[in-house]
Amino acid sequence: MGSWNDFNDAQSNTNLIPKGTLAKVRLTIRPGGFDDASQGWTGGYATRGSTGAVYLNGEFTVTEGQFARRKIFTLIGLYSPKGPDWGNMGRGLIRGMLNSARGISDKDQSPQAQAARRIGGFADLDGIEFVARIDVGTDANGDDKNEIRAAVTPDHRDYAAVMGTAGQQFGGAGNTPQQPAATQPSQPASAPGAAGRPSWAQ
Repeated sequence: MGSWNDFNDAQSNTNLIPKGTLAKVRLTIRPGGFDDASQGWTGGYATRGSTGAVYLNGEFTVTEGQFARRKIFTLIGLYSPKGPDWGNMGRGLIRGMLNSARGISDKDQSPQAQAARRIGGFADLDGIEFVARIDVGTDANGDDKNEIRAAVTPDHRDYAAVMGTAGQQFGGAGNTPQQPAATQPSQPASAPGAAGRPSWAQ
């Protein structure tokens, strides 16, 4: 602790969670009031930006561990007028979230697993708890900020330790993680490589 008039050793406010940290999080969707029934976007959950892009405004709260109660804000892409990439990234993240929350291997194509990856509406995602891999991106001002771009599924060796037993609530005994730990790179759909914010959100 430095002297009262020397602030060289004071902690800065850039208190980021380290990139690559695994944490159990709960998603709260901040409603944007935009609906498009033809897409199945109902309930007022989606947000439409000034460029025409549509997304879910996600607030992810860390529920356990040393970063408990920390909030991470990430947009989940649904549609961009610039093309399908951003919507596909959003779909991949949601697939990973469902796999993680419901204790399903990304490679599991059984009827039960396929049913668990379907939702009745965005209300099914509001409040979902899953294991996230926390990333670091940049905000509109170019400053670093935490983001969530990938969910961790039971294929990952650390999934069970982070998730606890809640991940098996939908999976049933047949979907408990039994794959070897070496199958970690099995989630390309939920781990998009594009860094930073989409160009429309700059």
